[in-house]
Amino acid sequence: MKIRVGFGYDVHALVSNRELWIGGIKIEHTRGLQGHSDADVLIHAICDALLGAANMRDIGYHFPDTAGEYKDIDSKILLRDTMTLIRKAGYEVGNIDATIAAERPKLNPHIPAMKQKLAEVMHVSEEDISIKATTSEKLGFVGREEGIAAYATVLIVRH
Repeated sequence: MKIRVGFGYDVHALVSNRELWIGGIKIEHTRGLQGHSDADVLIHAICDALLGAANMRDIGYHFPDTAGEYKDIDSKILLRDTMTLIRKAGYEVGNIDATIAAERPKLNPHIPAMKQKLAEVMHVSEEDISIKATTSEKLGFVGREEGIAAYATVLIVRH
């Protein structure tokens, strides 16, 4: 059995007149994240971690923001397609450990729904997905509520 580890990071600016999608669920907030897709920072970080672990480059390589077919795309589709790519390469998810950094909105109440949605899209157990939320104690772009960041570490296994 071969195991590999990957790390992913994503950040998007908070802007007016956009919906806020994190972890595959819509969260009520006064602003949303700016991006070519729905700008789901958590899913993007997880995709990068999965692709990196499989030595398959990154999310921008497979789903470029210059391609019209990805304009305003639901990031759950990108995650589903990423899972197809790593499974074709012979890998399966061992576990995911992710952190979202945001001052507002408070994300802890939404974590169970995020885990459920991600497990459904990825066809893995919720037990294999850990999501944590933190603030940056009012420091930096996250602290000034200019954007939201997400970090993800994954373990993948080839049998």
